[in-house]
Amino acid sequence: MTTPAAAAATAATAPPEANAHANQFALLRQRRFAPFFWTQFAGAANDNLFKFAFTVMVTYQLQLSWMPPAMAGLAIGALFILPFLLFSATAGQLTDKFDKTKMIRFVKNLEIAIMLLAAWGFVRADAVVLLGCVFLMGLHSTLFGPVKFAYLPQVLDARELTGGNGMVEMGTFVAILLGQVAGGLLVALPQVGHTTVAVACVLLALVGRGVAQAIPRAPATDPGLVINWNPFSETWRNLKLAHGNIVVFRSLLGISWMWFFGAVFLSQFPSFAKEVLHGDEQVASLLLVVFSVGIGAGSLLCETLSRRQVEIGLVPLGAIGMSVFAIDLYFASRALPPSAGMGLGAFMGQAAHWRVMADLALLSLFAGLYSVPMYALIQLRSQPTHRARIIAANNILNALFMIGSSVIAGALLGAGFTIPQIFLFTGIANALVAFYIFMLVPEYLLRFIAWMLSHFVYRFEIKGDEHIPTEGAAVLVCNHVSFIDAILLMAASPRPIRFIMDHRIFKVPVLGWLFKLAKAIPIAPQKEDPAAYEAAFARALGVLREGDLLAIFPEGAITRDGQLQPFKGGVMKIIESARAEGIEPPVIPMALTNLWGSYFSRIELRGGENVAMAKPFRRGFFSRVGLNVGHAVPPVEVRPEALQQRVSGLLAA
Repeated sequence: MTTPAAAAATAATAPPEANAHANQFALLRQRRFAPFFWTQFAGAANDNLFKFAFTVMVTYQLQLSWMPPAMAGLAIGALFILPFLLFSATAGQLTDKFDKTKMIRFVKNLEIAIMLLAAWGFVRADAVVLLGCVFLMGLHSTLFGPVKFAYLPQVLDARELTGGNGMVEMGTFVAILLGQVAGGLLVALPQVGHTTVAVACVLLALVGRGVAQAIPRAPATDPGLVINWNPFSETWRNLKLAHGNIVVFRSLLGISWMWFFGAVFLSQFPSFAKEVLHGDEQVASLLLVVFSVGIGAGSLLCETLSRRQVEIGLVPLGAIGMSVFAIDLYFASRALPPSAGMGLGAFMGQAAHWRVMADLALLSLFAGLYSVPMYALIQLRSQPTHRARIIAANNILNALFMIGSSVIAGALLGAGFTIPQIFLFTGIANALVAFYIFMLVPEYLLRFIAWMLSHFVYRFEIKGDEHIPTEGAAVLVCNHVSFIDAILLMAASPRPIRFIMDHRIFKVPVLGWLFKLAKAIPIAPQKEDPAAYEAAFARALGVLREGDLLAIFPEGAITRDGQLQPFKGGVMKIIESARAEGIEPPVIPMALTNLWGSYFSRIELRGGENVAMAKPFRRGFFSRVGLNVGHAVPPVEVRPEALQQRVSGLLAA
């Protein structure tokens, strides 16, 4: 739960423009985001220009007995990732302790120094110096990683996090692509290639530092933190810190798995292009372009598909797409006829290759849908005072998973498996891992169901969702029209909601299982079961005590005639119990509209009784329903009759 002081610090950092909810591209016109975006873009481009140019140089131009070409890519990749394992924990501490803008400028100063040394190494064609610079650039990226993801939630509000992360993810992959293309082209220039790469690396570092000067201040979130310089004990402490919030920790594992998944494909592109697709270096480059464009497109789609909130319901959708298209990539590539090495034109001229590229593009697009909401969730749910250390723990896990992917892929290739078979195994493993994570953290599965229902069964329009608090305890009150009211409220809220629901609804097939998964609180009438009645209110008070959202349907039952029924006094009991403990939760009135008459409402008459779920397609798909959210009501002003009037007014809005 976010402390008031941390919340105030965050609010103080975000300027008034943070509340102007324009689309994600509008962020590029705002000072709080644009300089940061271009700083990280220049850094990612420089990393990859430098590494790829060096890889090409030792593979094609230098003859080194101690580093054969086949080992060059592996050695450079291992050296770059080593600092993530050694120094991520320290980087997380530094980011929490110091102003993030000062940290960014320090890192960019370090980049200039490293690139000056690298320039000397390129001019002299000194592989030892350049290997040292690879390690130092890995250190540069290690220091920048926690700042990169801890800065965003400090300057963007919750409704902008998904779009901001999508832009950064897209920008990173575009920068990687451009950097690699530029590095390969520049280093190959006759006579002047090494010098040109040297100049380009230094210029990119200077551009990044210049843009960083325009980033506004982002004050320290834990200035009193005492730095533990022991990387091993601090790494363990960071992992334990992350484990303190189980949803966040399992999301870290989910992101690390995505890096494992992506590393398998990226590492195999050159061999896949040559040995399976029978293409040349241009074909290998095309695969990288398709993959990068797919990731970028998926990342940008997240904001549109999520209604500009942190929508983790997209994560299962992304996981499904990743598995489906990874498995189809196996079937698309396993039986391609052998041929001589093809150039780009010949490769594109064969229809079978278009299926391969479509699979790769869609696989990476769904990977973008999978990763961006997870990053946003971690930023939103991590306590600001140690958010950077949580990101550092994420970087450590990412590095371990990527190393694991290299070891496992190498072992499978050594055992005689083909590259398409490795893609098949990875797709199947992704489905199993995703299912395991979603069972451990049912919030992902519940949000996915809510997202699917609100996008493909109904056309769900939400008005006033900015009134749903992004942090702290609150009570949501809503009219009760159908058996899926709770699921639609889940779809409208960026945070989990605990519902108080009639105990009989838990006996409804499928829906009952879903509500148990959502940890809904069953309540029985006081006359029928006094113990269950009191237990429900005790659990409800516990939800507010934890600073979470609690929802109640004050009518007590689903309407049988489509009309708003009188509100009962349960909401008053909840508010009074909370206030007795010093908790002052606001009450948020809500009204579901147009649901009466849908399949899940009790509109059908059978045997003289109103029943639901009698005619599956009585209103077809995509029927229009809505949710109107009103302004918060202070707890001192809460009265059942007044709340009923507010909800009635929202129904008419």
